[in-house]
Amino acid sequence: MTFMISRDSYLNEIERGLASNRVVSLLGPRQCGKTTLARNFIRTVDGPTASFDLEDPRDLARLAEPMLALEGLEGLVVIDEIQRKPELFQTIRVLADRDPLPAKFLILGSASPEIVKGVSESLAGRVHFVDISGFSLDEVGYDNQQDLWLRGGFPEAFLKKSDELAFKWLDDFIATFLERDLPQLGIRIPSEQLRRFWTMLSHYQGSAWNASEISRSLGLSNKTIRHYVDILSGAFMVRLLPPWFENLGKRIVKSPKAYIRDTGILHALLGMQAFSDLQSHPKLGASWEGFALETIIRSNKAERNAYFWATHAGAELDLLILRKGQRYGFEFKYADAPRLTKSMAIAIEDLRLERLYVVYPTGKRYPLSDKVEALSLPEAINALKDR
Repeated sequence: MTFMISRDSYLNEIERGLASNRVVSLLGPRQCGKTTLARNFIRTVDGPTASFDLEDPRDLARLAEPMLALEGLEGLVVIDEIQRKPELFQTIRVLADRDPLPAKFLILGSASPEIVKGVSESLAGRVHFVDISGFSLDEVGYDNQQDLWLRGGFPEAFLKKSDELAFKWLDDFIATFLERDLPQLGIRIPSEQLRRFWTMLSHYQGSAWNASEISRSLGLSNKTIRHYVDILSGAFMVRLLPPWFENLGKRIVKSPKAYIRDTGILHALLGMQAFSDLQSHPKLGASWEGFALETIIRSNKAERNAYFWATHAGAELDLLILRKGQRYGFEFKYADAPRLTKSMAIAIEDLRLERLYVVYPTGKRYPLSDKVEALSLPEAINALKDR
């Protein structure tokens, strides 16, 4: 693929963040485009800028004495892969508290604040977080939905000239992540052991998280399995979607659901190489669910207001989003013509849903009941934007 992808929404969010905060942190997985985004933002800045890439030994050496290196800088200071030198956060805290403030900071990280010890405490009240992922459906265009679903959103994979090259890149990414990136965070786990866990998790795509079952299958302790999933979720590779439960007089599932966040990674772990492989794979429906769910959460900035709901009697809702005091439900069906189900009717009544959207890959928008309608993923993306 040879077209350029505009990421103006992120550039605007960085600009707004720096206008009202002393530090902006871009957080997202490795290779999702953070560095390119920061470089593009620097081009829009009037005034002095300074950049440090902590994967470059020369820049690491420049920051051997961080206070000495940073305190004289003015304008905008950009530090990439900051999780490689977590002691910098304390230095940035001191520098960000200066008044008048000679410089603001744009920091880029490939691990969540929970993984990098002390980050949240060091910069509390001083930092605006911008969560960045790979390309979204809004960014690549709705005509490219199939390629985005198959290859995932990592720019290097999505933009390859062929599916074969895309999956070669994804296989290399997985190996590098396990063998180099995690050890650089100080995480010492045998790469093959974590790969087995990650691969097994791909077979549980969209299922309730069951550490005991996976630990028995792999011959590892529950504590170890929980540690592994914490690492992968902290590195933005896995989403644990929390359950929604109230005192409704019903037995509610209270374990989160697990998803490999990028479907390109999911398909690589499952051994796929082409869309025909996906179409014939038993995880086709689970893959569509994960792709559509991730797309809707990201497009509606619903990270902190997204849940699933399920009862032990079998009723369930794939995604519940809270928006302005209202509740909206989403079901994801890989089908030509989804139909209303008893489970949907129960979810509407028990959760008091404003609307329930049944999202399927292609086709026309049509009603299933007064509060339920079937629609495509592009239409579902926009369903909440005006609400």
